[in-house]
Amino acid sequence: MTNPRLNPKVDEYLSRSKKWKEEYEKLRTIVLDCELTEEFKWMHPCYTFDNKNIVLIHGFKEYCALLFHKGALLQDTPGILIQQTENVQAARQIRFTNVQEIIEMESIVKAYILEAIEVEKAGLEVNFKKNTEFVVSDEFQNKIDENPALKTAFEALTPGRQRAYLLHFSEPKQAKTRESRVEKHMQQILNGKGLND
Repeated sequence: MTNPRLNPKVDEYLSRSKKWKEEYEKLRTIVLDCELTEEFKWMHPCYTFDNKNIVLIHGFKEYCALLFHKGALLQDTPGILIQQTENVQAARQIRFTNVQEIIEMESIVKAYILEAIEVEKAGLEVNFKKNTEFVVSDEFQNKIDENPALKTAFEALTPGRQRAYLLHFSEPKQAKTRESRVEKHMQQILNGKGLND
């Protein structure tokens, strides 16, 4: 008899996992003990409460992690939550390198999950930086000033797509590289496409 709480797509994902399989299975058990709904989103096991994303299980070369979608709102008194990169605004991870770490931290992990559920029940939201707070590289600003159609097309993009371009264009240290990135993506912006579309 199959467990109706287990998502077959997650079963398949776990059966194909070579690295972190034991860790994934332990994390899955812990998360399901917290009465969340198991789904499969972004090619990973994702757990929701009232159709709101709470936590995701994923793995990398050096570690596997439990990613809290609104982790920035959690108390994190022990200081175990990690911001993946400086540009990640809401999500935070708890990282593991072996199943023993997960077993030892089980009660803490459950407490974080339950707090994340309470954050969602309370309707709390992360205050995201506005796109106007992101750096517009000189190279991109020059192209926008020269080409009104580019400016119009950029402003028509979703805030997330705008943010991705602004970060991508301003990231390189060398002006030549920034210029090259802008040139490479101008047509994509004019076509109404995001950086990764």
